[in-house]
Formats: sequence, C-alpha cells, structure tokens
Amino acid sequence: MSATTTGRPFAEPAPSALLLLLGQGTDLLSERGVECAGALPAASDPDLVDRARAARAALGDRLFVLGHHYQRDEVIEFADVTGDSFKLAREAAARPDAEFILFCGVHFMAESADILTSAAQQVILPDLAAGCSMADMAAINQVEDAWDTLTDLGIAAQTVPVTYMNSTAAIKAFTGRHGGTVCTSSNAAVALRWAFDRVGGLDGTGKVLFMPDQHLGRNTAVRELGLSLADCVVFDPRKPNGGLAPGELEAARMILWRGHCSVHGRFSEANVRDIRAAVPGVTVLVHPECTHEVTEAADLVGSTEFIVKALDAAPAGSAWALGTELNLVRRLARAHPDKAVHYLDSTVCFCSTMNRIDLPHLVWAMESLVAGRTVNRVVVDADDAHWARVALDQMLALPGL
Repeated sequence: MSATTTGRPFAEPAPSALLLLLGQGTDLLSERGVECAGALPAASDPDLVDRARAARAALGDRLFVLGHHYQRDEVIEFADVTGDSFKLAREAAARPDAEFILFCGVHFMAESADILTSAAQQVILPDLAAGCSMADMAAINQVEDAWDTLTDLGIAAQTVPVTYMNSTAAIKAFTGRHGGTVCTSSNAAVALRWAFDRVGGLDGTGKVLFMPDQHLGRNTAVRELGLSLADCVVFDPRKPNGGLAPGELEAARMILWRGHCSVHGRFSEANVRDIRAAVPGVTVLVHPECTHEVTEAADLVGSTEFIVKALDAAPAGSAWALGTELNLVRRLARAHPDKAVHYLDSTVCFCSTMNRIDLPHLVWAMESLVAGRTVNRVVVDADDAHWARVALDQMLALPGL
C-alpha cells in the first residue's frame, strides 16, 4: 500500500521541485560550495543507472557506499549499508580495507565518518551542498561566545556540553574540549544522565548545554529524565546573553540551543488530530526532533532506527502515521504493503538538503574515482578531529551502544 497523507494518495511532486541544484557553478546562498570539477551527467540521461552500476562494479571492494534513510530511492539502490547518521559512521569505521567511503547523506555525517576512519581512507560527499540546516544553526563562534557568557556568570564550571550527532565537527570538537559528549536520538537520555552525573546528578544544580536541536533536548529531559519545562531555557545566539536574564541561566538545568530540524518542526498537534479523525485506530509515531506538543500528542516517540524497527515488528493490518522525513515514510510504506502507512503532515516535505544527493552526483563521483580523480573529499582539521573524536569516543563508552 502506498503512503498517504491524511488518507489521500500522494501526488508526485514535479521533478524540478526536488532537483534543487545540479551542482554546477556556485550558489552563494547554499550552506556550502557546490562547484563540480568536470561535467555533471544530465538528470535526464537514460543511461545513468547503467553508468552507476558499471562504475560501482569497476571500483569493487575499493569503494564502500553509505546511504542515509532519508536519501532518494535511486541513491539507496547503490548503498552497501543504509541507516541513520551514527550507524553509518560506525559502519564506515568498521571497513578499514575500503579505500573510498562514499557517504550519501549530509556534510556533518561525512565529517563524522572522516573522524572515525583511518588517514588512509578517503571520505567523499557526492554534493558538497548537502548540508544540514540544523547543524548550521550552531556556528562555532556563536557557541564559544555562549560559553564565555556562562563563564562570566560563573556557571560554566557546573555545565556540561552535549551535542547531537547532527552538528559540525567544530561543535563536536568544542564539546570534547570541554568534557562533554555527543549523543544520538537513540541514546540522548543516557548521554544526559551521564552529563548530569558529572555535575552532581539530576537532583543537583548542575546544567547541560544541549546543541543544536532544542526539541530533542527538551523532549528527552522532560519525557525521559523527569525534569520540567520550567527547568529548560532556550539560548538564542543572536541576542545578548542568549536573550535570557542572568537569573534564568543560573536557575536552568537544561540550556537548549535555539536550533531545530526544518522537516520535523513542520509537524503539528493539528496534524495528529486530523490523522486520528481520518484513520480510526491509527498509531502515531514521531521523531523526538518534533516539538514537545507533538510528542505529547503522539502514541510513540523514537529515533529513525526505532521507527524502522517498529514498522518491521508491527502486525499486519495495523495503521501507522509517521512524523519523519518523507523519503523514509514512502520507503516503509512500500516495504510493508500489509500495513497502512500514512505521512503525518498534510503537505509533502522532503529534506531538501538531503535530496541534493541525486543520481547525477553519485555517477559523477564514482566515475571520477574510476578515472583516478578523488572529488569532494571531506577532511576535518586535525585538531578538531582529535577533540571531536574525544567526544565521540565518550559517546561510544556510554551504556547501550
């Protein structure tokens, strides 16, 4: 059964709506440069699939292709492994014999793969414009200024930084330098408990600076750790002192960065009410990057991997409404024709930056490797890589990973 939106079949969007950039030239408004050295295959080339298969076969075991769950089907077809960002970074690290790691995801994911793989391996991102709007909401200079604010108030010493995997290498490095850890949406509660234990425990006065997604931090603290909404404040880097009075920062337990996911932030309580009215007995399952109001209205809240496993385990005939990225929802609907899988939002919304990885870029990157040219290699600064690895290793040492 195909995925539907509030009970109606999807209307396929025009191809031009999804192929936002073909990567030729330079887009000054994009998160990162998009210039491709050489000719990018035309999206209309009928031989693209055959060219991709030929290039993949020619590279053999020298190439390992990773595909994030939110990628287009045409890209996922060529992935050796699919998964969320953390799973894919670990898979890259577990393939020391692969000369090239082709990461079909977004920039921060390729950075994590570069940090976790050996210097002899080369990590490639088919389109350098595939950034992450959430990750870009926390610039390193802003975070350092925020830490200076906490230092001036005398509360930095009792604050542990925790950054989501969806952050740049520079932010992960900052976290490592200041004794913090990285977390995923799967282990955020474990990471926060570890952080609070470093500053006196959940019943104390210590704090966590959580970056860059405020919703994951709030949902985890309130829903899983038992803190209150009043314990959480939002730090806006564009305002003096984050837009907060000194007393608010001093009293807070969770200092949440003003960041969010542009896809998961679209879901609303009205979406939940509408799908319940349209599909009696539906189970609403949303990602923890959704707003607190949406997670409270849903039946289940879980990471991308949790969502995949929940659908795999669901009984035939069950009805589900998923609050996560549309490529994944549609793929799950096709994989489970015995279940009714609905998209929670009333409008179609892909992750636009994730969709910048398309078949033309994938073919271009692989054919360049076949020709002996490494394109779009992602290399993290050595000092940042060291401290980011410290934070990532701390995450790997947490229970449950």
